[in-house]
Amino acid sequence: MPYEFQVNRRVEFSDTDMEGIMHFSNFFRFMETAEHAFFRSLGYSVVLSRNGLMLCLPRVRAECDYTAPLRFEDEVEVHLLVEKKSRRSLTYQFRFRQLNGSSPQEVARGRLTVVCVERQSDGSLKAVALPDPIADRIEVAPQGVLADGSSTGPEHRRPLAVKTRGGRAVTLGRRHPPHPISASNL
Repeated sequence: MPYEFQVNRRVEFSDTDMEGIMHFSNFFRFMETAEHAFFRSLGYSVVLSRNGLMLCLPRVRAECDYTAPLRFEDEVEVHLLVEKKSRRSLTYQFRFRQLNGSSPQEVARGRLTVVCVERQSDGSLKAVALPDPIADRIEVAPQGVLADGSSTGPEHRRPLAVKTRGGRAVTLGRRHPPHPISASNL
């Protein structure tokens, strides 16, 4: 059963701010793109009504920590990992890696929690169990993969380095937990 999915995206001009850096909000769009592709890989759509189910999966929590900027035309890998699966919800972890350059570099980590709900006749939403055909096809990633954020090898565990304006490399430490970017280390 699947517990991970990867999708590659390119940072488009419309994804960037006036400095040419990908706007923080677009990391959430990229997370959603990965989630939708994950569901399609299972044979479903996140629009569950397309599958004959009168349910939806609203977000109840979303977060993202940034360690390095993405810029226009950067290629980025978005790696989705299923962190938690309960009867009514799924929590995903996301790892963003910039792929162009001499070696892949992790640039952000995110998390998204969705809850399965049914729309009531009065328009309200009621939490319900994930449908068995979907829940049975999703498993939680192994703890070692979740802690490391990678299932593909030790190259993901190297420290991050960001060059300062003076050209000096600053090591940000291990890739977990993420460290915030400040203007002084760009």
